[in-house]
Amino acid sequence: MKELNEVLLSEIDDFRKLGHDFLDGKVGKMDFKGASGGMGVYAHRNGKEFMIRFRIPSGIASRKNLELIRDFANRYELNSIHLTTRQAIQLHGISIDAVCDMMEEGIKKGLYTRGAGGNFPRNVAISPLSGVDKEEAFDVSPYASEVGKHFMQKIHTYKLPRKLKVAFSSSIEDMGHATVADLGFLAVKENNHEYFRVYIGGGLGRDSKVAVPYKELIEPKDVLYHVEAMTRLFINEGDYKNKSRARIRYILDRMGEEAFVDCYSKYLSEVKKEEKLDLNIEKKAYEKVGSEAKVENKRLISQKQEGLYSVYVHPVGGILKTSDLENILEATKNIEDVEIRTSMTEGFYIRNLNGDEAEKILALTEHIGGNTKLQYSTACIGVPTCQIGLLDSQDTLKSVLKYFEDKNFGYDVLPSIRISGCTNSCGCHEIGTIGFCGKKKRVNEEVKDAFELHLNGKLKSTETRLGDYVGDVLKEKVPELLYELAVSVHEDKEEFYSWIENNDKKAKSIINKYLV
Repeated sequence: MKELNEVLLSEIDDFRKLGHDFLDGKVGKMDFKGASGGMGVYAHRNGKEFMIRFRIPSGIASRKNLELIRDFANRYELNSIHLTTRQAIQLHGISIDAVCDMMEEGIKKGLYTRGAGGNFPRNVAISPLSGVDKEEAFDVSPYASEVGKHFMQKIHTYKLPRKLKVAFSSSIEDMGHATVADLGFLAVKENNHEYFRVYIGGGLGRDSKVAVPYKELIEPKDVLYHVEAMTRLFINEGDYKNKSRARIRYILDRMGEEAFVDCYSKYLSEVKKEEKLDLNIEKKAYEKVGSEAKVENKRLISQKQEGLYSVYVHPVGGILKTSDLENILEATKNIEDVEIRTSMTEGFYIRNLNGDEAEKILALTEHIGGNTKLQYSTACIGVPTCQIGLLDSQDTLKSVLKYFEDKNFGYDVLPSIRISGCTNSCGCHEIGTIGFCGKKKRVNEEVKDAFELHLNGKLKSTETRLGDYVGDVLKEKVPELLYELAVSVHEDKEEFYSWIENNDKKAKSIINKYLV
C-alpha cells in the first residue's frame, strides 16, 4: 500500500486549499461536494463545519482503527461518533483543517476515507455475523475483504457515472443487503459445496429496485471477475450526463432484464479472458474455548462456535458517545480473539466472547440504546446536518422513543422502523417493515414537514421486497401513529408481521386517521 499512500497523501494539500476556497465563497456548494465526496468528506448544512467518513472495511473494525477514531474524537472534543447504515464511522462538526489532518494521519496508519463518498466503489457491505452465524451457508468475510482491497488499490483511478455498491450476505436473512445492491453475493450451499448466488442491478434511493438474480451459481474463487465485469458494464453503459439516472439500476430499466443479464455476461466473459483474478482464500479458524452464559438477553447471540457469543449494541440513531467507545475498548483489550463489527443498522457486534465475557459486556453496554426492536430503529443523520436532507430523522426517532417512554409502553411489539430524511434512503426505509421517507407537503395551503409511510418491506433472499407506499403522515404525528398501532397489536396478542396481514381493516382504520 506504500505507493497508494503516497498518492493519497499527495492529494491532501490541494483538497485543503479547495476547502478554504469553499469557506471563502470562491467555490460553490455543489462544486465542492463534487470533489469532497470522493475524499470521504461532506460539508454540513451550515457551510462552516464538515463531516469525515472513515471506511471500516466491511465493518470489520480493527482495534487500532477504533482507537485512532477515538483519539480523533477526543482531540477535537467531539462527544460522539456516528455509525452509518453502510458500516462506516463518521465524525461530525469539524473544521476543514481538522478533516485534512485526520485524513493524513489516517492514511499513514491504515485508516482511509478515499472513495467513502462520491462516484466511487463504496465500502463493501457484509453480514456482520458472518463467520459466527448458526444459520449461515459459510463465512463470506474473506471474500468481502478481498473485494475491498481490490477497490482500494486503485481507488483514486475510478471515473464512474455514480457510486457502486457491492454487498455480501452469508445467509438468506441478507444482513448485508445483497439483494438490493448494485452487485450482491449471497452465500449458498448445494450438495455440501459452497457457491455464491449473484444479484445485479439493485439499489435503494430514488426509483429503488430489487436486484435481478444472475442465471447461475458461481464458484467463490470467481468473485473478482464479477466485480470487474460490473465495473466495466457501469463505465461503458452508465449515464455520465444525467446524474439523477446514473445508477446501475437505470441501465437495467433501459435494457430490460434479459438484455441486461446478457450484457453483464458479455463483460464477464471479457474479464475472464483478459485477467487473472482467481481468489485463494484462507478462512479463519475459530478455536477459542467457550463457556455457557448464565443470563438471557435479546442482545445476546449464541454463535455457531460452542460456548461463544456475540453481543449487539445499538446506540439510538447510531450516535455512540465517545466515552462509551472508550469504555468498550478498555473492557475488550485483554479478551482473547475478540472482534468488533459494525452493522448495516447503525449498531455493532462484539463477537467471540465466552459466557463470562458476554455477561460483563452486556452489563457495560446496558445503558446504550435499549432492548426492544423499536429502540433498534434506524435513522439517517438528516437535517440540520445533511446538506440535502429534508427532515430531521434523528429528532423524529427520539420523539418516537420518548413518546413510548412517556406512555410507559415497554412491550416489544413493533418492528424496528427505518427513517430516511429524504428519498436518498440513507435510512433504507424501503426495506423496512415500517419505513418513513421525509418530504415537504402542502397541507391546507401551508408547506408542512411530512413523511411518506412505507409498509411491509422485507430482506430475505428470494423473498426480498420493497415496502408499499401507503400515504403521507405529518412529522409531529408519527409518534402517535406508531403508538396507536403498538397498542392495538399488543391488545390482539399477535406478532406485528402477522397482525398487519390478518387485520388489514383495523390497520387501515388506524393509519388512515393520520394520512394527509
